[in-house]
Formats: sequence, structure tokens, C-alpha cells
Amino acid sequence: MIEISGLHKTFNANTVNEVHALKGISVAIAPGDFITLIGTNGSGKSTLLNAVAGSFLPDQGKIIIDTEDVTAKKDFQRAKFMSRVFQNPFMGTATQMTIAENLHIAYLRDQESLPRIRLDKARCEAYREAVKALEMQMEDRLDNIIGSLSGGQRQALTLLMAVLRRPKVLLLDEHTAALDPKSANQVIRLTQNFVEQGNLTTLMVTHSMQQALQVGNRTIMMNKGEIIDDISLKEKQRLTASDLLDKFADLRKSERLTDEMLEELRREYI
Repeated sequence: MIEISGLHKTFNANTVNEVHALKGISVAIAPGDFITLIGTNGSGKSTLLNAVAGSFLPDQGKIIIDTEDVTAKKDFQRAKFMSRVFQNPFMGTATQMTIAENLHIAYLRDQESLPRIRLDKARCEAYREAVKALEMQMEDRLDNIIGSLSGGQRQALTLLMAVLRRPKVLLLDEHTAALDPKSANQVIRLTQNFVEQGNLTTLMVTHSMQQALQVGNRTIMMNKGEIIDDISLKEKQRLTASDLLDKFADLRKSERLTDEMLEELRREYI
């Protein structure tokens, strides 16, 4: 489904602020893979997600999605087969439009010809049933302005909008980080349900070691722009959050991870 080979990206090249964010990344992602990405700040995990999304073009390497070479395609050119949910619950929706109107925009997003915007009774009922499945008591509030909702409610709706037309690739950029624990657990449960029901190929950046281990069938660990571990489902099932921290501690021993970075991991992931 996704083939990434020899991917390099340097920001602010030839300046004092130069950062080699991706260093020859190569990874194969099979159809239906649900991969969680972990690492310290600056490890390259979000940069890798942005590279797949087309937020920037790489300096070297290739990205192939479903046999199509998208390396030189920008984000809007990939949008027809890719959906993304951001960390901020207020991104990805039209604040002054209703729940139903936001869902309708998501429903029409991949139509090649000029779509009919009108919301008929049948479509509203379909949206009501989809919202009801979120179990957040919003199914009778489809006429409410989406900006009036809580962060958890809005993120659940944003997730629903992202999967409404079953994308080939689903990108989740720390999409529970800004939520309270209860809302985060609900959104993660919904994420698992959507991914399993649609057999969606998914990349999820997370700052929760528990999520990294409990969600998905693979966990990729990154450091300094490189993939340093690719953990299978079988291995994930034997690991704990402390085991993952030990992996980072081993890096510290080899002078690849500083004491400050290790302390950052403890604060963020435990």
C-alpha cells in the first residue's frame, strides 16, 4: 500500500538552523496496517507523517501509495485518497457551520464533478445514524454549530468526517493529545473501531506509550530522523511502557540519546 524508500529531508539547509529531519527512511506499509509512531520531540515522527501527507516535498527518495508515485505531488493532490486528523480539535472543521453541514462537506470531498450541495432528508438521517454511533449524545443536535461543541465531541466528529468516504490512508497526528483522559479514551476506541471496520491503512503519531502498545499491529520507534525499531504485533503484546523506555535508555548508553531526552520521554509517556 505505502512504499517509502530512501527518504531524506533537510530544513533550513546551509544555515545555522539546518535540521536533517529525515535520514534515508525506508519502510513498507501493507494494506490495513495500523502503525503507531513514537519518539522524542525532533525524532522525525511528525515529519514522516507530513511527508506522507504531502505537506512538503522530500529532498531525496520516493513515496508510492497504492502503486502510484506521489513523491512530487502536493498535499491537495493527495487529498482524494487520504484523510488526516490533527492534534487540535478545532482544525479540520468549519467552525460556523452545523454538524450536518460539516459531515456533508466530508461526504462530498472526493467527487470529481461539481457536487450537489443540498442536504436532503435521507442524507440527514444517514448522518444522524453515523453520529449516534459515536455515543456522545449528538445525534439530535445536527443543526448545532460545530464550534459550540467540546473538544472531545469535535474530535470525534472530525474522526468521523475523516473516515466517512473510507480513505486509502488515514493519518492521525497526536489526535488525542489535547483531550482530557475520558475523551481521549473514547476517541481511541472510536479510532480502533473505524480502522478495523474499514480495514484502513493508518499511521498514528502518539505521545502515549500505552496507546503505542495497545493500538495497532506495528509500532515504529524513531530517533534523530531514523527508524530505530519496528515492533511487530507479537512483540508488542509482550512489552510494557517501561520496556519501551528501556529501549530508549539503551540508546542513551550508546550516546545517541541524552539524559534530557530520556527525562522528556518519562514526562510525556508515563
